[in-house]
Amino acid sequence: MERMAQWAVIIPARQWATERLFHNEVVTVAGGAGAVAPDDEVLLVADDHVVALCRAAKTDGDDLVLAYLRRQFDDPLPAEGLGADRPEAVDPEVFRRLAARLHGRSPVGLPNWLVSVAMPIEAATPADAVRQFWSHVRELGPAELPAYVWPSGDELSMQAFVLGAEANQDPEEEDEDD
Repeated sequence: MERMAQWAVIIPARQWATERLFHNEVVTVAGGAGAVAPDDEVLLVADDHVVALCRAAKTDGDDLVLAYLRRQFDDPLPAEGLGADRPEAVDPEVFRRLAARLHGRSPVGLPNWLVSVAMPIEAATPADAVRQFWSHVRELGPAELPAYVWPSGDELSMQAFVLGAEANQDPEEEDEDD
């Protein structure tokens, strides 16, 4: 059996910010194809932290397509010396140590979360209100439109998130800060 290579690949801060907002099955790294071959294992690095374990799926011209195996977006690991501007071969022991520290959560037994986006919309019909809602969601997006999340059955724990991070939406508390 041929042994696959192990790599560290860095994504730029802007791409990392986008990856944190959406649940994608793959990430495409511009100009990352180089020496990485399909089925090679890759530690994905962003902002000097290991954020995911991936498997190289394919190359598309100069771009590298990586399939996520494990993600640790909310609590990334320090990259501990990893990080070149291009894909970098990683010592197998270092790779194993970092990959082992990444959480590999199975969907079985995970908590259920309720996520909501609500906004008042004036419209002539329910169907028109829905069309306007989706237009507002697309226009405002995750940078301006808060999403509310809470564990199923615990509505009092509701938290607002903007750009993937908890955000205070209480205008009275904002006035106190001024």
